[in-house]
Amino acid sequence: MSSSLRQWFARVLVLTQLINGALCWGKEGHYTVCKIAESYFEEETVAAVKKLLPKSADGDLASVCSWPDEIKHHWQWRWTSPLHYVDTPDYRCNYEYCRPFILPSSNCLPVFISEIQSICCVCEGDCHDTHKNQDRCVTGAIFNYTMQLMSASENSDTIVHYNLTEALMFLSHFIGDIHQPLHVGFLGDEGGNTITVRWYRRKTNLHHVWDNMIIESALKTYYNKSLPLMIEALQANLTNDWSNDVPLWESCQLNQTACPNP
Repeated sequence: MSSSLRQWFARVLVLTQLINGALCWGKEGHYTVCKIAESYFEEETVAAVKKLLPKSADGDLASVCSWPDEIKHHWQWRWTSPLHYVDTPDYRCNYEYCRPFILPSSNCLPVFISEIQSICCVCEGDCHDTHKNQDRCVTGAIFNYTMQLMSASENSDTIVHYNLTEALMFLSHFIGDIHQPLHVGFLGDEGGNTITVRWYRRKTNLHHVWDNMIIESALKTYYNKSLPLMIEALQANLTNDWSNDVPLWESCQLNQTACPNP
């Protein structure tokens, strides 16, 4: 089970990178990412994933990939809302887990006091919610749920105190979210939510355009409103037209500002 989950995670990650330029991440986008990922599963991976899926999924991972969006407004799940995105300081074109800044030494823990005793360097990362709770963001969530699944697969004979079904559904969803450009956006415009735009005749915000409206228009214009037809076309592009571009997308050396530091 350990190797199959590793293969699943790697393939979903690569597929979201490949599809990023063509899709946005509303319900249809998440379904598409997971559906294409499923087509690359080996038998061992299929068995491992099906074992964790809820009965309502009927063995289909894609059918539950939007579950985190469906539940995040319910009061018992509101704590998950910050896990869908990460914001960076305005006009900083890269994500930093730790951003140093200067404070008077009187406000510092001793470990942070510099050689110049009047100042200290404090590390506050981009991964936090609006209340500054650290690791409450999409990158923190991906790490958390990956570790839950991996620890369970590596300790299959021990009692696991995680809900692995939820971990699988959250991880499948968040891997899609992090590849929607405005889910890694600026604090000042809330990831494009405060930027008003017009999409054809409809007034909306930039984030909603990326999440839903681009794909809705693409389905109507190019695929006769057929999601299976669009998925088929994307699969063909992945194995043909786009396959030679993969090394460019995977290389952080070619685009330092687009690749988050570890």
